[in-house]
Amino acid sequence: MKKIILAAIAVMGFSAANAQTTGFSKGDTFISGAFNVGTEKTGDAKSNDFTLVPSVGYFVSENVALGAKLGFGSSKVDDVKENAFTVGAFGRYYFTPASQFSVYGQAGLDFTNYKTGDFKSNELGVNVGLGLSYFLSNHFAIEATWAGLGYSVNNNGGDGADKTNRFGLGTDLRDVSFGVIYKF
Repeated sequence: MKKIILAAIAVMGFSAANAQTTGFSKGDTFISGAFNVGTEKTGDAKSNDFTLVPSVGYFVSENVALGAKLGFGSSKVDDVKENAFTVGAFGRYYFTPASQFSVYGQAGLDFTNYKTGDFKSNELGVNVGLGLSYFLSNHFAIEATWAGLGYSVNNNGGDGADKTNRFGLGTDLRDVSFGVIYKF
């Protein structure tokens, strides 16, 4: 009798563990983002940085999520202050979205407006990278992303100024960023 009760408890526990739905599925919405605060001082020179970039994503199919982000950044070096406003869109393809651990590929497009005093410039960038998410519970996951390939062009204020084109292939794994996702 004792073995039957223990077996029944084990089966109910296993069933309850399997009934929890971790991972993503079609129709799920998630929020994530980036937050950074920093300060540096070398001799009399001081700099302060602040960045806030919330993002939201929606699963349009079992494997594909589309999303948008809106960000603000500010940096000040001595008396020179620069503000940056970013609007972006991204798409992700999750290889195993319904599991607790999933790898995804991401492509993104960002538009950023910079303002330093009276000087303004605009930048358009595209990037492709990899990421992974691991669900800690049904609603919370941690993620790590690595933007491996990127291209951007900055108009440097326009009015005949030379444009700055940047291309990067990031093979440095120190550029991995970590975050938290909340799934609705």
